[in-house]
Formats: sequence, structure tokens, C-alpha cells
Amino acid sequence: MNYRRLGRQGVKVSEVGLGSWLTYGGATEDAEATACIEKAYDLGINFFDTANGYARGKSEEVVGRALKAYRRDSIVLATKVFFPMGDGPNDRGLSRKHLFEQCHLSLSRLGVEYVDLYQAHRYDTETPIEETLMAFDDLVRQGKILYYGVSQWSASQIERGLGVVRERGLHPIASNQPAYNALNRDLEKEVMPVCSKEGIGLVVYSPLAQGLLTGKYKPGQPLPEGSRAADPSQNMFLNKGNLDASTLEKVQRLVPIAEKNGLTLSQLALAWCLRRPEVSSVIIGASKPSQVEDNAGAAGVSLSAEDISAMDAALA
Repeated sequence: MNYRRLGRQGVKVSEVGLGSWLTYGGATEDAEATACIEKAYDLGINFFDTANGYARGKSEEVVGRALKAYRRDSIVLATKVFFPMGDGPNDRGLSRKHLFEQCHLSLSRLGVEYVDLYQAHRYDTETPIEETLMAFDDLVRQGKILYYGVSQWSASQIERGLGVVRERGLHPIASNQPAYNALNRDLEKEVMPVCSKEGIGLVVYSPLAQGLLTGKYKPGQPLPEGSRAADPSQNMFLNKGNLDASTLEKVQRLVPIAEKNGLTLSQLALAWCLRRPEVSSVIIGASKPSQVEDNAGAAGVSLSAEDISAMDAALA
């Protein structure tokens, strides 16, 4: 496993991180989730990402129980806050009240005294950004979190936050967690340049485009049994299983490039994301230890300029 600094910060995260969205605490049995986490740790993955909103806290509980087997200082543990955790008016968002209360609840579910990275899961238009960032800063000063970051914030929202950090002398925004993959490059237009300039590390999710870039979905063929697209509870993120044939054909055009480099399609897609120095880690989702092992093989892979150009042409 290779490791990269989280943007400008000193902490290092594994190039491949393990997330728990749509998997742990829900669709994946706890024993299988634990097996995936154990495999990840054995392969040198030290970055584990979850959120209080994943299965309303159950994901944090599963991740926390599995990680108890390992030294706390060997793990970079991340969670998030924003989405509703109850029906009350203050049970959501990024108010100081919600941040403090949810931070303590997350610590309890994870079974730890601090989290390494606490992230604003979305931008809160109903809370002054000064209130949010000052609350994060206070949590850092209290030792409840070591770093804080954002997720899915636009370039202008990040710049607004950076202005508050400078004006008030707050701890810096360490990271940003956006969607990024070879089929979705919007990040490169505005957000990535801002993060690059300001030393904000990108820990990108959906690097395999919800499984589309694994090559398991083939044009004109039935959806594989047990796949995400075939699961009614998850396939809303894959056009309810009605996958675009032209996209699937483009993905198949990547096969020769992967074979030339001795890689699986998944490893090729992850290495494509990691070609950018702004990307600190790619966050994978896995329901089987074998998937973790395959994905971890992308660490340290260096694609040639010729390979990257060929991928761009195949997906154009």
C-alpha cells in the first residue's frame, strides 16, 4: 500500500480507503463487513470512512466494532455529519448544536475518544458558515476531532469557508470528499483547482461509478445477480437498473488498456483517479474481501500518458 498526505496536512492516508456507504450496517451482513475491514487492514489500508447518516448510525457501529481489534493510532478514521438523525428541528444540518451532539454520538457508536477526520456531509444553507466552521474549530481544540473537512461543497462554497478560516484564524479545512471517476470529471473544472491551490486533500468517493467501471455490467446482458444495479434498494443510483448501453460499451473499450497493464478494470479506474496528485485517497465500497483485495491492487500503479490518452478516447 502507498500513502499520501491529506492535502497540506501532515497525516498520511492510504491511497485506497474503505468506505461504508450503502454497505455496512445495511445491505451487507455484519460478519461480511467485518471480514472486508479485516482484509483492508491486512493489506495496509489505514483510511476508513463512514458517516452518522449511513443506516442511521448502524454503519458507524459496525465499523467501530471491527476496528477495535487494531491499534487506534494505526487508523485514520473519518465520519460525517449533516443529514437528519431524527424528526426534531435540530436533528439535522450544521448548526453548532447539531455538530456537537452528533460528534459525541458518533464517538460513542465508533467506540473511540476522537475521530481523525470529521466532515460536513453537505453545505448547510440555513446555518451561517461562521457558526459551522467555528464549531469544527472548537471540536479540534477539545481533542474530539483532529482534522475537519467538507463533502460535495462547490468551489464557491469552499472559497467562502476559506475566507472565514483566514479571517478568524481557525484550523484549516483539511479535505473535501466529492464524487470523481473517469465517467464523471466535473470536479476538474472548478473544485479541483481550488483544492489544489489551497492544499485541501481530495478523498474521492464513487471512483468506480457505483460499479459501472468494474466491467461487470455488459451491454445487452442481464444484470448480474447480487449486483448493486440488481438490488432495488440500491439501484436508484444506477438509473433503477436501466443502465445506458452506450456507457457500458465505452467501459468495455477500456478492457484492452487494462489487460496491457496487467490490471483489472477496477484497478485501472482507480489508478486513473490516483493519477492526480490532488487526490489523497480513493474511497472504495466493498461487500466481499475479494473486492477489497482487487481494489487495493491499484495502489502504486502509474499509468503512462499514452494509457491516459487512450482511456480519454475510449470514454469520449
